[in-house]
Amino acid sequence: MNGKEVRLNRILKNGKALIIPMDHGVSLGPVKGIVDMDETVFKVVEGGASAVLLHKGIIRSLKAVPNCGLIAHFSASTSLGPDSNKKVRTGSVEEAIRLGADAVSLHINIGCKTEPEMLLKLGEFADKCDKWQIPLIAMMYARGENVKDPLDPSNVAMVCRIGAELGADIVKCNYTGSTETFKDVVAGCPVPVVIAGGAKLDNDKAVLEMLEGAMTAGAIGVTFGRNVFQHENPTNIVKAAAKIVYDRWTTDETLEVVKI
Repeated sequence: MNGKEVRLNRILKNGKALIIPMDHGVSLGPVKGIVDMDETVFKVVEGGASAVLLHKGIIRSLKAVPNCGLIAHFSASTSLGPDSNKKVRTGSVEEAIRLGADAVSLHINIGCKTEPEMLLKLGEFADKCDKWQIPLIAMMYARGENVKDPLDPSNVAMVCRIGAELGADIVKCNYTGSTETFKDVVAGCPVPVVIAGGAKLDNDKAVLEMLEGAMTAGAIGVTFGRNVFQHENPTNIVKAAAKIVYDRWTTDETLEVVKI
C-alpha cells in the first residue's frame, strides 16, 4: 500500500466514484446552486457523494469539514477572458496537501492553440503528484479550433489516452452517447475513467441513463456538476446516482425507489 492508494480510497467508495465538481464559480460566477457552498456541499454529501471537487478558496471558506473525499481543483479560465479554452494552473501539490485535500485535478483542452502549454503543465504536475503520492485527476476534453465534434468517440478516446499517458491516475471525459462507443474509450485508457455530467439537463431519466450506460461500458463512475447542484433536490439526485454507481441498479429500478 502506498500514499496514492490511501488517498484514492478516500475519494472512492469500493473503487467507484461519485464526485461532485463545484469549480464553476471561477468560469461562470456564483450561478444557481453554488451561491451558498456550505449548504450545497452538505446536500450532496448527504446524498452519498464519494468526493467533492472545489477550488482552494472555497475549501478554505467552508465552515465544516465535508464527510467525504476532498479534491482540490487547480485549473482556471473565465467566460470573460480572451480565451476560455486556455486553462492556467492556479495551485501546487504542496498547497493541496496543506489544504488537506485527498487528490488534485487539472483541466486540459486538446485541440486548441494553447494545448502545448497545458500538456507541459500536466506532465510536470503528474511528476509532483508522484513525488508526494497524491492522486491526479485529469479532466480531458477535445475543445478548440481543431475540434469539429467534441463528442466524437475517436476524439474522446484520444484525449483519455493522452491523460493516462502523461500521468493521470483517473481521467475524466465526455460520454460519447452510447455504451458501445464508450467501451472503446475505456478499453483504450489504461487508467480508470469517469464521465463528465455536461450541461444541465431537465430530464432526470436521461441523466441517469447516461450514467448507467457509462458504468456498463466500464467507467468507474461520474463527476456530476450542474446536473446535481442546479437540481431542485441535489440530495435525491445524488442518492439516485449512488444506486447506479455503487449498487449497479438500472435507471428504471432507481426511479421507482428514489423520489427525485
